[in-house]
Amino acid sequence: MDIVLVHGAGGRPTTWSEVEPLLTALGHRTITVTNPLTSLDADVAHTAAAVAELPGPVLLVGHSYGGAVITNVGHRPAARGLVYIAAFGPDEGETVNGIVERYEPAEISKYMRRGPNGEWKSEASEEFWAEIGPDLSPAQRAVVEAEGRKAENLIFTQPTGKPAWRTLPSWYLVADDDRTLRPDAQNDMAARMEAVTEHVPGSHYTTLVHPRRVADLIHTAATAVSGTP
Repeated sequence: MDIVLVHGAGGRPTTWSEVEPLLTALGHRTITVTNPLTSLDADVAHTAAAVAELPGPVLLVGHSYGGAVITNVGHRPAARGLVYIAAFGPDEGETVNGIVERYEPAEISKYMRRGPNGEWKSEASEEFWAEIGPDLSPAQRAVVEAEGRKAENLIFTQPTGKPAWRTLPSWYLVADDDRTLRPDAQNDMAARMEAVTEHVPGSHYTTLVHPRRVADLIHTAATAVSGTP
């Protein structure tokens, strides 16, 4: 079974750089996408095109905003399951912004900057790292800063379609100290989708801080949906 790894807003495939070798060692083939971040619809189409090129069934894994993408891509016939890593799992008609606005503002809101065309990017100051990503090493911070991308407003404001988590088995890894996507929002989404849920300490950079826990949950999900003992 192929595992398709989807990054979040402002991200790149390096989101999964420490998880992929662990999955490969467990015998899985992984595929990463680099979504355009121009709209939710465009990112769904781009990821769906990558899925369509694969020969067999797939497990979809999303980090952060990537969860909204897999929620929509999961309707493709090849999809067998969904794994959310500190990720959005919107219901039908919901937007990422709509979910965020139901809760008290997360600390990340202090560092988000809007560009002249409405695009968003976080300001990675020393204060940002101390509050939002205190558990990243200096080398990890440098990679995140160097590869950070702007995200168009439409990725946050386009509504999702009928969510694939209503029909596919789902797993969710909650980051309990997340100051980007509030843990209470994560818990509520995981409960709503009746996902198999696990918790880790630490920031929103879960794939870099806890790659083994992330890989283990993905492996568990892949084993379950493939029927492999």
